[in-house]
Amino acid sequence: MLWRSGADFPNGLRMSTRNASAGEEPPIERFEQLVAPMQAGEKPRSAWRIGTEHEKLVYKRDDKRAPSYDEAGGIRDILLQLQEFGWKPIEENGKVIAMSGDDGTVSLEPAGQLELSGAPLQNLHQTCNETGRHLQQVKAIGEKCGVGFLGLGMWPDKTREELPVMPKGRYEIMMRHMPRVGTLGLDMMLRTCTIQVNLDYSSEADMAKKFRTGLALQPLATALFANSPFTEGKPNGFLSYRSHIWSDTDPHRTGMLPFVFDEGFGYERYVEYMLDVPMYFVVREGKYIDAAGQSFRDFLEGKLPALPGELPTASDWWDHLSTAFPEVRLKSFLEMRGADGGPWGRICALPALWVGLLYDDAALDAAWNLVKNWTMEEREALRNAVPKEALDASVPGGGTLRDLARDVLEIARGGLNARAEYDGSGASEAGFIAPLQEIVESGKVPAQRLLDKYHGEWGGDISRVYEESF
Repeated sequence: MLWRSGADFPNGLRMSTRNASAGEEPPIERFEQLVAPMQAGEKPRSAWRIGTEHEKLVYKRDDKRAPSYDEAGGIRDILLQLQEFGWKPIEENGKVIAMSGDDGTVSLEPAGQLELSGAPLQNLHQTCNETGRHLQQVKAIGEKCGVGFLGLGMWPDKTREELPVMPKGRYEIMMRHMPRVGTLGLDMMLRTCTIQVNLDYSSEADMAKKFRTGLALQPLATALFANSPFTEGKPNGFLSYRSHIWSDTDPHRTGMLPFVFDEGFGYERYVEYMLDVPMYFVVREGKYIDAAGQSFRDFLEGKLPALPGELPTASDWWDHLSTAFPEVRLKSFLEMRGADGGPWGRICALPALWVGLLYDDAALDAAWNLVKNWTMEEREALRNAVPKEALDASVPGGGTLRDLARDVLEIARGGLNARAEYDGSGASEAGFIAPLQEIVESGKVPAQRLLDKYHGEWGGDISRVYEESF
């Protein structure tokens, strides 16, 4: 598909939190502009960085309810209290929806889950320091506002109706659309939390290899971080119910993306996929316009029903790239999206896993060799088994995911040691893998430990989960 000649995308990254109009930008006029964000992401190894995102559940200490946006000590006040630590407000329609600072962005998810989207950092020591600073800040704010934070993959006791909805335009549109395309999309928005890692690549070929390896091994991350075994106060029969929720959220924008494993996969194929993902919205003059279910291909031809006669801009395309939710997502970096939220002690382990596997050539080759002969049917079967079985799920060729995990963690450890990134005391990044090695050695993922407590010392009292600190 070709259009008239025009300007390409800017090289800078954009947040999914929007607070500006795209209306003054030139329109997209040729196919190369759609590929430009991915191409702009290419970086030499020396410029590769690590971006870690983690969400947490927020609750009032006195009655364990989820605070609303506007109430005293609620989500707005929590965000504004971050100004004491140098963060600056980002507003949408006069309401603070995020805070920007040296450590990235603190934003709110649909029901008030608080997320740190960390800055792009050189090594895992910096990542863990960033996470520690954030934890200290929100704990101090929690003392003032009477709130606590819970590191789980899903609310353990709240119904949808008990949860507030935050004042972001995109969420209103998404919440109307979700029930049209799946049964669990509102649960995804309102009740779940995750940890994600954003990683760089040097070329289209490097991106494709990392994408394939990360996608094939994403069920392992889901298993190791499985941490959502409760729904509305009782065991739900899953170890990662958060992962199960994605299986019935919206089939057009989720899943394992079989085409990634096809020969010749690259930027253009991902663009074609994204053009087939139905839209959610368009932003004009700071307002979110409902375009749910409409086609970006039509938009490119000036035929979008929501904005007849208009052509999309670079910002519109970047917004659209943020509305697909596969297990691994490509923008101008790769996002590893398979893990449940968890407490501070495990947050650093997720970037350690993926950096160890994907940022060292020998480790990447070894990891890909473990999974390259799996069929797409086998990959899908593993992904579907993991939410219930976690490390006990069978892997292609025999054995369990726990067996595979031992090999994968050894590869990751070697990759981290090869990076030779040390802290002030001379410690390698490989130490951040330790929580995952302990999980594999014990054979019990976090959700199984919580279930043991629920059926044991908690005596079936789900409120005891709030004693598990963030």
